Amino acid sequence: MKAVVLTAPNEFAIEEVPKPTPGPQEVLCRVKAVTICGTDAHLLRGDYPGFWPPSHPFIPGHEWAGVVCELGEGAGALGFAIGDRVAGTSHDACGFCKKCVEGRYNVCENYGNTDVHRQYGHNWQGAFAEYVVHGVKSVFHLPDELSFQEGALLDPAAIALHTAERGNISSGDTVVVLGPGPVGLLAGDAARALGAGRVIVIGRGERLAKAAELGFETVNYATSDPVETVQGMTDGVGPDVALDCAGVPDSYRWALAMLHKGGRCASVGIPVEDVLLSLQDLVLYEKELVGVRATAGGMRRAMPLVADGRIRVNELHTHTFPLDEFEAAIDTFNERRDGALKVILEP
Repeated sequence: MKAVVLTAPNEFAIEEVPKPTPGPQEVLCRVKAVTICGTDAHLLRGDYPGFWPPSHPFIPGHEWAGVVCELGEGAGALGFAIGDRVAGTSHDACGFCKKCVEGRYNVCENYGNTDVHRQYGHNWQGAFAEYVVHGVKSVFHLPDELSFQEGALLDPAAIALHTAERGNISSGDTVVVLGPGPVGLLAGDAARALGAGRVIVIGRGERLAKAAELGFETVNYATSDPVETVQGMTDGVGPDVALDCAGVPDSYRWALAMLHKGGRCASVGIPVEDVLLSLQDLVLYEKELVGVRATAGGMRRAMPLVADGRIRVNELHTHTFPLDEFEAAIDTFNERRDGALKVILEP
């Protein structure tokens, strides 16, 4: 099969590699659509050395949809059949540690032991390829009303929903989203789906314009102080919840500074540098800062929200390329050419 093979940071090519074979409780799928994620771009650049990927050569990619074409032993008994339309997510966790039993398999205690927990496209071979093998715990049946392209966007939709859920949003809350990238815009929709009364998006440029087009209130941090502006928009009390989808030092500082007393910041953006924070307000005003890692069980909850348009994945799909044009696709994504948000590959 053809696959994007990463041989070193910033060194990749389309290569012919052996088609994988499914093992017990695994399925082999023909990839119909796979999207480029911000994590993919970091991984390709080598921003997580020795962690993602653990070694080279490596096939990235983890947001995909396709068709089951071969069953490993036991997969049929678990509800899968050849020809099933499916969507994948990255975590195939152990299923038996304390966190997995509690339903938080995204923070599985056996992460890193690839005999029992594989994160596809991160520490195990991924889906920038014509075929991919996944364990059945990380594959979900795709509703008939969703296309393969929409199916490939279910994983970021589920992550956005998990981000909003980690924010503990209550009905009528004012929610600020920092970073109007794909996950940030989807998190704004997820916040609304959970009952947010107002959603304010902080950013700049074309992506902030897209947030306004989607009906969110917006703040341009390039032309005004975002903390003062949001405070002014909320009668001086600040938002109830902040969803940090940028993961940069300024976004962390702004989020904690602007929060209402007792507010919570959920951060899904992965910092690639150290962040210096003043935590006096966090202690004195019982603010909270929580991390968000991927999603746990969110795929099934996200599907009906995507199907009825409450999480608007199609609004973010801006470009489509064949797998052979991966270099042009990743450059389009990284350089945000022509307003690029979600770039989809169709192997």
